[in-house]
Amino acid sequence: MKTPLKLAFGLLIVSLAGFFGLTAFHVKPIVAYTVTTISSSALFLAAFALLLKHEVNGKYFFGLLAAGILLRLAFLAVQPVGSPDYYRYVWDGKVQASGINPYRYAPDDPALDSLHSDLIPKLVTYPDMRTIYPPLSENLFRLAYMIGGESYFGIKLLLFVFDIFTMWGLFLAMKRLNIDRKYLLLYALCPLPIVQFFLDGHVDSFGFVFLAFSIYFYFGGRKTIAYLFVGLSMLIKPLALIVVPVFFFEEKGALNRIKSAAIPLLLFGLCYLPYMFTGYPFQALAKFTENWTFNGVVFDILDSFIRDNQRTRAICAVLLVISYLPVILSRKDVLTKIYMSIFLLFIFSPIVHPWYIGWLAVLLPLMPRWSGAAYVALSSLTAFTILTYQLTGVWNDYTLVLIFEYIPVIILFIMELLRKAAPLPAADR
Repeated sequence: MKTPLKLAFGLLIVSLAGFFGLTAFHVKPIVAYTVTTISSSALFLAAFALLLKHEVNGKYFFGLLAAGILLRLAFLAVQPVGSPDYYRYVWDGKVQASGINPYRYAPDDPALDSLHSDLIPKLVTYPDMRTIYPPLSENLFRLAYMIGGESYFGIKLLLFVFDIFTMWGLFLAMKRLNIDRKYLLLYALCPLPIVQFFLDGHVDSFGFVFLAFSIYFYFGGRKTIAYLFVGLSMLIKPLALIVVPVFFFEEKGALNRIKSAAIPLLLFGLCYLPYMFTGYPFQALAKFTENWTFNGVVFDILDSFIRDNQRTRAICAVLLVISYLPVILSRKDVLTKIYMSIFLLFIFSPIVHPWYIGWLAVLLPLMPRWSGAAYVALSSLTAFTILTYQLTGVWNDYTLVLIFEYIPVIILFIMELLRKAAPLPAADR
């Protein structure tokens, strides 16, 4: 392992651990959060560049992998800083543990007054909205509540367990695809999952393990299990639905194609079914997709001219389909199609929180693309919005952040498209 690569990973680890040093010196947590997120993301890009060029022997590989795991453990005991979303997870878990359908009432509904405490739902954002999260997420919230009560610890502990299995699934998939194990470090030491999931406790990470194992089973010829795992991933976040057409058009024969779509979609629908008789599972999701916007580059550009939220969303949806269909119908390999599908979804989405981009971060070991690495790293610039909001109470989507985040990412993505004949640097297929 070359000295520059050792130095880059060493500084990356120090930068992530620096959060604890900054807060120990009484730096405001949100300031420490912003400094840590942006500095470690810059160092991640340096480590990515060097990792593409240099080998990593067994001793250093396992040492760096252990460092990634230890950093995750260290953040388990830290109060989330950048987002209050975990209060909603705790509330939903408490509601379910009380035997109540979490989709039936909004947190501020008088029917749930007996469940109120000094902490929740007082600190739940949008307490007038019913929950938005799919059934598997909701059941994990209940388990987390049973473990940690109203603390964030239960959620974080489950995230840690799931993430260990995610890395195992990635390792198995990489081994099956003959991809150098060194690329697992692109997820294990990536600042985005460490900060967004183990500091702030966002739940997307629950879905990564199912995506990783679906890829592993798919390339092992066990496609039925692969499709089931895609469905489970959708039950954490419907974003994984974008993968279904990829498998559909890869299959040969009508029956196989039907199976590739029917298995995940039926699983998704059946898991919602028990909640639909006494609740409103999709009401909050419909409201969320109608109104919310953040960090969506194409949406923001178009809406600056159109000035009509719904119309702009419709145009973005059409543009997504126009760009998405050539990808899934192309002769590109399955992994490339999955990667490009998720990438395009974010480019045309009105809402791209940094933790959403974790769905690209988990693919980096399998698809070490510069566009993905840059997106994962540069999304850290959105921390300026969180910093401003917590210090001033004003939510501001900075145009300069969009420029510095997306121009390099889109340029790199286009360059990769133009080099479509070039072999992937990580794989020997």
